[in-house]
Amino acid sequence: MDLRTDLALEKSESFGGRLPDGVTCETQRTGNLTLHRIAIRTPDAAAAMGKPIGRYITIETPPFKRNAALPDADVAVLAKELQTLLPPSGTILVAGLGNEQITPDALGPKCSALVLATRHICGELAASAGLGDLRAVVNLIPGVLGRTGIETGELLRGAVQTVQPAAVVTVDALAARRLSRLGCTIQMADTGVSPGSGVGNARAALTEESLGVPVIALGVPTVVDAATLVEDLSEDPPDSTIRREGADMMITPREIDLVIERAAQLLALTINHALQPHLSVEEILQLVS
Repeated sequence: MDLRTDLALEKSESFGGRLPDGVTCETQRTGNLTLHRIAIRTPDAAAAMGKPIGRYITIETPPFKRNAALPDADVAVLAKELQTLLPPSGTILVAGLGNEQITPDALGPKCSALVLATRHICGELAASAGLGDLRAVVNLIPGVLGRTGIETGELLRGAVQTVQPAAVVTVDALAARRLSRLGCTIQMADTGVSPGSGVGNARAALTEESLGVPVIALGVPTVVDAATLVEDLSEDPPDSTIRREGADMMITPREIDLVIERAAQLLALTINHALQPHLSVEEILQLVS
């Protein structure tokens, strides 16, 4: 059974240590973080992994529910990893995807609310505020189709045409294969995203092909579907009834509200620090508080 996960790391683990040709994985431990850098290089490798060609960085962190914040050094590591996926210059459009009314799906909007929008702050205004040379950032919370009547992709295409960013950074909730990965894992990828995929309501993909600019996707797994959870806990394949009914049932931690709040804060801090590296973590916190 092809169990559901949005994490390239979990896809790679399913091969039992022998990755398909065209897939590489590098693991590094630094501070409180474990980093896994996966590259999928060929069409055959992409087909075997069930993921698009591109780079995926998975970071295992201390559980958000037990840790209010990471040390500044760890935030700097996360920011540097994100910088490797970003163009070195140009305006960046940040989009917080998801539905703020559904807690496991609220990661994107809550993160975007803490991202520092700077496109309107430039030149003498930035200098007079002591902010130095700010990189232009546009911040957008597109909402969901059921509330706006507009597809996320339609809104972002319009924003891209107007703003003409060098890249789009999306933040969205993800689904995991293992319960142990919820609320303690971050994935960054340069392959784009399907909005709503983490909660089983995937919309049209947001990719470089659909938007015309590179799309860097950030996410934290917040749910596991029931059929996947049964196999994870029992190590036995679920029967047909569980596969049929469990695929539409999403499981999330009891502390999901706390997980979302802290994950959103960490991702926003990572984005802000990656885009404005001349500002310290303390300065960024003061600006967005």
